[in-house]
Amino acid sequence: MNTVYSSIKGLGFYVPEQVVTNDDLTQYMDTSDAWIQERTGIKQRRFFTYGKETNASMATAASRMALERAGVEAKDVDLIVYATLSPDYFFPGSAFLMQRELGLEGIAVIDVRQQCSGFVYALSIADQFIKTGMYRTALVVGSEIQSSMMNKTTEGRNVAVIFGDGAGAAVVQATTDPEHRILSTHLHADGRYAEELYLKDPGSSRPDRFITSETATSEGINVVMNGNAVFKHAVVRFMEVINESLTANGYNADDLDLLVPHQANIRISGYVQQQMGLPDEKVFNNIQHYGNTTAASIPIALTEAFEQGRIKSGDLVCLAAFGSGFTWASALMRW
Repeated sequence: MNTVYSSIKGLGFYVPEQVVTNDDLTQYMDTSDAWIQERTGIKQRRFFTYGKETNASMATAASRMALERAGVEAKDVDLIVYATLSPDYFFPGSAFLMQRELGLEGIAVIDVRQQCSGFVYALSIADQFIKTGMYRTALVVGSEIQSSMMNKTTEGRNVAVIFGDGAGAAVVQATTDPEHRILSTHLHADGRYAEELYLKDPGSSRPDRFITSETATSEGINVVMNGNAVFKHAVVRFMEVINESLTANGYNADDLDLLVPHQANIRISGYVQQQMGLPDEKVFNNIQHYGNTTAASIPIALTEAFEQGRIKSGDLVCLAAFGSGFTWASALMRW
């Protein structure tokens, strides 16, 4: 009997039409293009348009592109794994809404709340289900609308300038081909640092209901980030989890054809690249154009890398992420 593996068969992404440059942000806060680029590498990002786009509609558009490129019909999908920290509703999750838009009523959906590592966690979940034979075709999605939750004032600029909106998707299918498949995934978390990057409200552990005059005006509705702590942990965990995936499969950094890191900050990606001795052609970054789209950043970047011919059949590709939680994860695949 042939061993069953999983493989990415198609990729897609969607970003809103509304381009917001660094100069555009100066109307809200005391900042500048030079200030933002120096600290993050970001030149622009996309913001959703209310009434036109939703978290689920963006995910649906990305998924339709991925399905078309994979040559797979929506009716063949038997699992959706959907990563987001910004769902359309407090509950149910946006996976249900995308399932409805695709007309896939009855199939299993899983919502993943792993922030910037969300897509890699979702990919790992799909990989495990496919390898056990429970499902054959999965849609793995990362989608975020973050512009509506940012404090776009000078007080909140350290966070607000970083994040953008968008969605990415991958069709993951069962395969018996040992040469072109997901080799392994590696997932980690450390809740001791949960409050170093978090959004407190709305949360359930409040007196009476979480929406009160007190909580509605509290600081809990603003994203809190300890930038120094995030950076220090990220550069360590990124390299750890990348090397973990390489070692698990008998490779080293020289064997990599492409690293697609979560697009958190160009300084983080640059530091990891330097420490691992990777040339520019082996690392893909697009944070300059989209900002940090959290769970959507890796599938958007992976899709663009493929479109630009940066990934070829047989390439060794590594995905790696670090984010709020703290959480970090990697996936190694032979394309």
